[in-house]
Amino acid sequence: MEQVIVAGAGIVGVSTAIWLQRAGYKVTLVDRQGPASGTSHGNAGVLAASGLTPVTMPGLVKKAPFMLLDKFSPLFLRAGYFPRLLPFLAEYLGKCNYEDVRLYAKGMAPLVHDTVSQHRALAKGTGAEQFIEDTDYCFGYADNQDFLADAIAWDLRREWNVDFDVMAGKAYGKIDPIYDGKFATVVRCSQHGRISDPGAYVQALAKHFEAEGGQLELATVTDLRQDSSGRAILITDKGEMGADKIALTTGVWSKPLLQKFGIRVPMESERGYHIELVNPELYPKNSMMVVGGKFAVTPMNGRIRCAGVVEFAGLEAGKREAPLKMLSHHIQSLFSELNYDSQIDWLGHRPALVDSLPMIGSITGNENLFTAFGHQHLGLTGGAKTGRIISELISQDGSSVDVSPYHTNRFN
Repeated sequence: MEQVIVAGAGIVGVSTAIWLQRAGYKVTLVDRQGPASGTSHGNAGVLAASGLTPVTMPGLVKKAPFMLLDKFSPLFLRAGYFPRLLPFLAEYLGKCNYEDVRLYAKGMAPLVHDTVSQHRALAKGTGAEQFIEDTDYCFGYADNQDFLADAIAWDLRREWNVDFDVMAGKAYGKIDPIYDGKFATVVRCSQHGRISDPGAYVQALAKHFEAEGGQLELATVTDLRQDSSGRAILITDKGEMGADKIALTTGVWSKPLLQKFGIRVPMESERGYHIELVNPELYPKNSMMVVGGKFAVTPMNGRIRCAGVVEFAGLEAGKREAPLKMLSHHIQSLFSELNYDSQIDWLGHRPALVDSLPMIGSITGNENLFTAFGHQHLGLTGGAKTGRIISELISQDGSSVDVSPYHTNRFN
């Protein structure tokens, strides 16, 4: 039986491990803290089949300086980090044009359009099915002019056959009373889903993986290589581990591990925050993107999670007060009359490459080493399918998706 090591136990890594296990491989899952200990714990929980627009939309370059000066804007930058960020930022903002946005949509559509069915297939028979719910995903605009200004995004979604309905905010308030009087226009996207507790969901999948004979090792990955015989070697703080193949799914921490192979990885942590309202007296019916504040509101088990913010401050800085104040301000404005027991806040690291597309595939010259990271805001949405794709590539069965847009060497 061939052996595969999967480094990283977020949704992408756990999905990869399960699909490989089902394909007949002996799989070891390695993570420094355990399943769903990072971004997969704190994401917005939305299975966003409509996720076809990057942060780098046309017009952002002109807006960004004003957003950085506005304490209620969802964009933040730690001044001391700017010199280190500048090379990334120059390339990243260079993608704020129609052509690159269309390339992004073309690349992401195969990973996200069937996200709900992919998660159901992944979770089948694992006990994690209970966390997957069919739901609409809505976009709330405080002013109808803001909706009209977002025409590029909705034209692109229409082109890719995203099913949506534009409603007056008053009409939507009758469907979802918690939002009564909150928006002028609501766009309601059908055929979406949500995960009612992302952390518990990934942990349930990992528990099933172990119950089926998979091995979980807690260790920090420090290096990987392929020896002269082709065997894949993972180096950790607890020693070396060998296997026939290795899949690297370590998110934003993948960058230094690939540089030794001559692979250019223009990636930064696009730091995100969430605030949860614990035991609210009323829950939303659907997930809602509050467009003015660029954060998603998702009903979860025992709480409402409000997740968003784009902050560039690196991996080492802790939670910062300004992004949490901004998010709290918008939450208080939206739910000023809602009673709840307490609040919980969280910070996580989204892996963002300059073109906002993930790296999925083998490493040229080291074909027993594979990568799967860099989904930016769509790690949960695309995670189930990405794991299946990596399993197909390792099994050499032929991928169900053209992986050329995600090629590991595309920036070289």
